[in-house]
Amino acid sequence: MGLASMHLALPLIAILAMTFSPAMARAEEIRVATASNFRAAMSQLAGEFGKKSGHSVIPVFGSTGKHYAQIINGAPFDAFFAADARRPELLEQSGMSVPGSRFTYAMGKLVLWSRRANYVDVSGNVLKRGEFRYLALANPELAPYGAAARDVLEALGLWDGLSRRMVLGENVGQAFLFVRSGNAELGFVAASQLVGSNPAPMEGSLWEVPENLYRPIGQQAVLLSDTKACREFMTFIRSEEAARIIRENGYTNPVHAEP
Repeated sequence: MGLASMHLALPLIAILAMTFSPAMARAEEIRVATASNFRAAMSQLAGEFGKKSGHSVIPVFGSTGKHYAQIINGAPFDAFFAADARRPELLEQSGMSVPGSRFTYAMGKLVLWSRRANYVDVSGNVLKRGEFRYLALANPELAPYGAAARDVLEALGLWDGLSRRMVLGENVGQAFLFVRSGNAELGFVAASQLVGSNPAPMEGSLWEVPENLYRPIGQQAVLLSDTKACREFMTFIRSEEAARIIRENGYTNPVHAEP
């Protein structure tokens, strides 16, 4: 090989070496079944982890109940970020998750919200007055935020009386859209949907529901695939950097809490 040919070949060798470097070869895709209320936070977390690790986190958002059903029927998820503790615990008990991987990543907060200013009072008496056509909430059988909304209405003695006015979303994300679109005058949504990294501040009025009116919304995560990349992602979620992102998105973050 002549000197000129060697000069041309060296850059090509360098490019090939970079293309097939061990670090790049180890890059993985991590599919994460994620509760719809955690959309904004998970999108940020996935981006930050991707920049640090080179791995791609692919969140799939939806109702916790549907995700659970998909997982037990073989859906190829690597991790599950639920809106409750029950489904991750069931996966753990059935041996479908990585032993010892379950932990609480966030505590959710329930609010009653309307896009109308001064419509929802700070004590939630708008529910008792009943001067509305539709009340949006997530399906209590599928979504933990819907179950929490049912807890509140039952505690106030309003569940049966308002049943015909309820518009049920598959998850709290759909309940939020019902209110945001104006199809329902008010609805029970996650506090995280009104703050943090959402596209714009949410106008309107709200009632921060007292936490003694509903069961705690402890949102737990569990690992389904025991790979190095997946373990690194779960370690990142328990870091202080991730905890800050989670708090900024409207949650309490018990980053070191046990299940």
